[in-house]
This record gives sequence, C-alpha cells and structure tokens, in this order.
Amino acid sequence: MEIISNNKTAVNTVEVEFKASAEQFEAEVQAVYLKEKKNITVPGFRKGKAPRKVIETQYGEGVFYQDAVNNMYQKVLSEVIDELKLDVVDVPNIEVTDVNKETGVSFKATFTTKPEVEISGYKGLKTVKDVKTVTDEDIDAEIKKLLERDARIVDVTDRALEKGDTAVFDFEGFVDDVAFEGGKADNFSLEIGSGQFIPGFEDQMIGKKIDEEFDVNVTFPDDYHAEELKGKPAVFKCKLHEIKTKEYAEVDDEFAKDVSEFDTLAELKADIRAKLEENANNTAMNNMDTDLTNQVVSLMKAEVPQAMYDSRIDDLIREQDYRFRSQGLSLADYLKFTGSTIEQMRESMKSIAEMQVNFRLALEKIAELENIEVTDEEVEKEYAEMAENYKMELDKVKTLVAADALNKDLQVEKAFDLVRDSAEVTESKE
Repeated sequence: MEIISNNKTAVNTVEVEFKASAEQFEAEVQAVYLKEKKNITVPGFRKGKAPRKVIETQYGEGVFYQDAVNNMYQKVLSEVIDELKLDVVDVPNIEVTDVNKETGVSFKATFTTKPEVEISGYKGLKTVKDVKTVTDEDIDAEIKKLLERDARIVDVTDRALEKGDTAVFDFEGFVDDVAFEGGKADNFSLEIGSGQFIPGFEDQMIGKKIDEEFDVNVTFPDDYHAEELKGKPAVFKCKLHEIKTKEYAEVDDEFAKDVSEFDTLAELKADIRAKLEENANNTAMNNMDTDLTNQVVSLMKAEVPQAMYDSRIDDLIREQDYRFRSQGLSLADYLKFTGSTIEQMRESMKSIAEMQVNFRLALEKIAELENIEVTDEEVEKEYAEMAENYKMELDKVKTLVAADALNKDLQVEKAFDLVRDSAEVTESKE
C-alpha cells in the first residue's frame, strides 16, 4: 500500500489518496477466482475445473475485479489509518479512481477524525452534596407500604361505602339519555378515592349501601380522550353489589416477624432507616456527579463532528431495541404502539447523545493530560467482574470486549475519579 497524498480539507476531515500495488491486486483476484470457480461453467470443462485464463477469456479479463476490489479496500483502508495514525470516527466517502492489473488499484477516501480537544480547570471544581435527612415520617411511610402489602381484603356488610373501600358495582353511562360506547361494566371493582374515574364520580358513591341503586352525575373533562364526550354532562346508573376494605395488622414485633427477617419492630425500623440513608447518600452522590459532569463538559473546547453524535444515537437505538427484545417486544412494535417514528426517537435522544459524547471526549483528554494509565491486572479484574455480572464465561467476555477498548473505558473512569476526588464538596442536609 502506498500513500499518494494526505490533505486536511476541513476541521476533523482528511482526504487521502492511496494505492494498492499490482501484487496485492493480483493476490485478491486469484483469491476470488479460487472461491468462485466452483460456480462457473465453461464449455469443454467440468464445472469448477476451468482455468482462470479460460474464464477471463470467456467472460472478460475483469470478471473477478469488482469482488477483488471489494475484498481488499477494507484491508488497505486499515493500513492507511494505521500508517497515518488517524483517529477515525467515520469514512463518509471512498472512491475507486483506477483499477489496472499492471499498476494496481487507486483509491480516494475522506476520513472524519476525532476533534482536537482543549480542557483546563477541571481540578478543584466546586459542587454541593445535598443529602436528604431521613425522618421518622419517612420510616412510617415505608411501614405503611409494608402494611399495604400485608393487608387482608375483607367484606363489609354492616355499613355504607367509605373512602378507601373498594366498591364492586355495575354501571352504565348516558349522555343526552343515550348510552355511549365503553360506558358500561358489570361487577367492576373501584377503590374509592383512587381518582381512577371522572372527577366527582367516586365522591358521589360514598355513603351508598349494598344493593342500592343510584345515579352519579358528572361532566367529562374538556381534555377527555374520547372526542365525542369532551365537556359533556353524563349520568351513570349504578348498582352497588359489594363493599370490600383492607384490614391491617398491628404494627408491633409480631408484624415485624411476619414481614421481615427481624424479631422486633425496633430492628425493622433501624434497617429501614439504614437503607433510606444509603439511598439518600447514593442519590446525593448521583446528583453531585451530574453537576460535575455538566461542569466538565462546559470546560471542554472542541469542534465535534456530527458523525460522532449520530453514531452515539445509533448505539442508544440499539440499546433500546435490545431492552425491548428482552421484554418480548421489538422496537418496531414499540413505535407502532406509541404512534411515534424512528426519526422522533432519534430526535429525543439528540441532547443525551451530545452530552455523552462531549463528556467522553473531555475525560479522554483529561486522561491524556494526567498520563492516566491502566494496568493489565486492572483490565483482568474488570473482565472478571463483567463475567460475573453477566453470568458469562470469561473467555466469551474477552471475545466480545476488546482489551484496548476496556483499557480506554477504565482510563475514562479514572479521569472522572480524579475530577471527583479533587472537587471542593460542600455537604448539606435537607
């Protein structure tokens, strides 16, 4: 391979003319012949047995040229990138300018490269770590969740319907004395006070008794989903069949034993407090990291090629598709159900992709400036953790994730650790 010319034509854009030798071209043509000859029939020869010269005479000298050029250009492209030490993010255009068995194959390619990045002032950033104080009310709220989860549903027969009860009833809705579609159900269960029905509906049910028939008068909201019902007054004819309510346990040591591995209520509450405090600290750390991320990105100066943002959006789309498929749903199905398009999804990911790309570039530059290195032991440790987390064989993980890429990821992590560790953090309690 020979570099003919190498010119920077714009910011982050390099145009290179290069040439594969006649010997390289001949080797590729011969490789294509050996692969394809079994499929070629020439009169006078058994199928697959015709010599190359005979085939070229029969079908033309260039019969194998296109496949040969297609096979070789990726190899030659990689050689160009390596020789010129280009940090390529996209090859938007490649052109074959000449094909000649005597002189070889000439190419012209345009490369989009990573931008030059400038960054300073990333040490000593000021940030705040706001940790929410865990209160007794927070613990009581968690206890209430456990009570709800452990509650028994019992029938009520000796009183009228109250807020918090579940009503089992029939209903049919009418607008201008005409029943409307979707406005009827039998033995429907509705928790009174849940806000599941039209505003005012549930309030009018309070005080009703079993077997009582009654009307509920409401007006559909102006933003109701059914166009023909928006803003319309309606009457629902109802009959109450059953009243059910939740019966809660006493909050004591026995309750703690029933809902946890603890023997006393005090131990359960202490565990809840510890977990809430851990969550509060994690949330504060995440918020602090987000603030530091924004500050780091704001310090970076670079003309980032659009191709890098587009590539990151492609990655995000693939990640979404993988998540959907793991749930038995395709991306196409999701778009159909939500009435959106792939273009709208890409647009919604634009700002996220830009932030992620810019942050990565900034950290890579910090790693370079700080001479951050990753040891082989650290790479092996990361491989082992990935294998454990994904329940995969270690060798399989290594085939999926290149060591160089993993090394780069760990450098970036260390760069952010440096930013975080050097930051001036003000801690506060909410």
